[in-house]
Amino acid sequence: MPLSLPSPDERLSGYTGWTRAHWEAVADQLLTSVVPSATDGFAQFRLPGRASRSGPVSDGLEGFARTFLLAAFRIAGSRIGGAGEAVPTVLLERYGNGLVTGTDPAHPYAWPALTDMSQQLVEAASVALALHETRPWLFDRLSSAQQERVVAWLAGFIGRRTPDNNWVLFRVIVEQFLAEVGGPHETCEITGGLERVEEWYVGDGWYSDGKGKNFDYYCGWAMHLYTSLWARMAGDTGRQELYAARLSRFLEQYQHFFAADGGPVHQGRSLTYRFATVAPLWLGALTGASPLPPGRTRRIASGVLRHFTERGVPDERGLLTLGWYDPFLPTAQDYSGPASPYWASKAFLGLLLPPDHPVWTDAEEAAPVDLADQFVTMPAPGWLLHATRSDGVVRLVNHGSDRDRVQDPHGVPDPHYLKFGYTSHTGPEVGEKASGVDNHLAVIAPDGTASSRRRIEPLTVSDRFAASAYRDGPVRVLTASVVHGAAEIRIHQVTAPAGHQVRDGGHALAAPVPLELRERDGVALARRPDGLSSAVRALHGYTGAGLVTAEGANAFGTHSATPYVIADAHPGGTTVYVSLVQLAVTGEEPPAPGVRVEGDLVVLDLPGAETVAETVTVTLGDTPTCERRAVPAG
Repeated sequence: MPLSLPSPDERLSGYTGWTRAHWEAVADQLLTSVVPSATDGFAQFRLPGRASRSGPVSDGLEGFARTFLLAAFRIAGSRIGGAGEAVPTVLLERYGNGLVTGTDPAHPYAWPALTDMSQQLVEAASVALALHETRPWLFDRLSSAQQERVVAWLAGFIGRRTPDNNWVLFRVIVEQFLAEVGGPHETCEITGGLERVEEWYVGDGWYSDGKGKNFDYYCGWAMHLYTSLWARMAGDTGRQELYAARLSRFLEQYQHFFAADGGPVHQGRSLTYRFATVAPLWLGALTGASPLPPGRTRRIASGVLRHFTERGVPDERGLLTLGWYDPFLPTAQDYSGPASPYWASKAFLGLLLPPDHPVWTDAEEAAPVDLADQFVTMPAPGWLLHATRSDGVVRLVNHGSDRDRVQDPHGVPDPHYLKFGYTSHTGPEVGEKASGVDNHLAVIAPDGTASSRRRIEPLTVSDRFAASAYRDGPVRVLTASVVHGAAEIRIHQVTAPAGHQVRDGGHALAAPVPLELRERDGVALARRPDGLSSAVRALHGYTGAGLVTAEGANAFGTHSATPYVIADAHPGGTTVYVSLVQLAVTGEEPPAPGVRVEGDLVVLDLPGAETVAETVTVTLGDTPTCERRAVPAG
């Protein structure tokens, strides 16, 4: 079912051509396409695909709850603007019927009860939010008996145990809705959830998703979203101001996570939610917290939605699948079922803003990457972001997020968190076919065992510079990153036994077709047909370079390749290795900067624009430092 979209409006939306009508059209098609999968009475939507670990009944509830959230934004948005009455009326009937059926214990497709740690707790929050937004047109028009059944099902949340992460906010949302309709609730459970989240706030607008260093998109589409929407539901002005200030600071940084073509940086779990990444952008506009011009909010958000629709999302059936562009199960976690991708519904939060709001009526304004190269320092998560205007690519250098503290220490390291780099145009190699070479400094023992970067020790993040360390048995690796244009220069101080190999991998580049591969003189490069190239160059300490290829290991395409550099034998003790990693739209090998290594001191002579170059001096140690000095040419 191909998407049917309005004609682009180049006058109002000079960057994307998209308007509110485009968002409504995509929403309507997503909602229409799931109807054939509805059970009798619309209580469940059992979409085709791999079942989650929770089973088909829970998956069916998930299909209802997550599409109901999208329907709620569509319904409430149309009532605000007074347009599009026919479609929302159909939606009111469909989801009203589903509510009545799902909460009828005697019906064969009734929803499962809310139990400790169950997936139903997640879906109850979407149901509660949707009921809140549509209350005048849906809940308030149910009969008293029907309302009591809905309230009784939601009240099953009271006293239930949840994982100690963003799930605590699902309780907050559900019990707040119960409070506003006079249902049973525990005020202490609402405040307890909000207070627990405070323990995970690390500053500068950033939350960890639970204990540890779990930094990813959950900060935006969960932690900020649910706290701010709760304050909006509750009318708590004090917390509204607190959450607004944090969201504003977050968005100042977050606006840089999207490429010029709309692709989000591919990092973290649950990436199958795709364009849900724009939810905090709309949230800023909805709550008045956004520091961005309204036209920029729409330019970035519309760019993301258009990015996916132009790459086969939704698919030919009009459905969202488990994957990124095409179906790709290694991207999904075992809790993800066929309807899980419909958390993407959060992307349509902007429809709650009336059609005459400036985010819909102002002309689109440039995103930062449209204007100039960008360098963004994020000490809270330990990240350094650099983006280039010439090709619109965004690169995230990771010296802080690892999520390993909530993972099985004996399990497989999570490639969506533990790599040195993530970008808007590449994804990590994942699954059984992944080599583990990409964006990892591995110290390889004579028996072939490679070190793992599990618990990252953040050391520093400053202007275009970041450093961290990791330890694995007798191996310790301290890494300092210097970003320069499209390139990242990695300085690795490796402590290891003699005879081990040292290997540094670049970005895994993927495409639907095999890539062009080049390897010579300490440089390895992989190139897509469109010119996007991933390259690594040995600068100090390495003895060779190479490429590793795979099929079916990358969300961005069937064929993938990762360039790397390698040192044949570590001499024992502590030694410094320097490499240059680059992802850019160019067919050329990256130029080699000048490098001098003197013990813990590394001096880089970096080329500059036109007449000005730069000398960068990195001092390694407990807390590495970086000093930059402009050098006039000649």
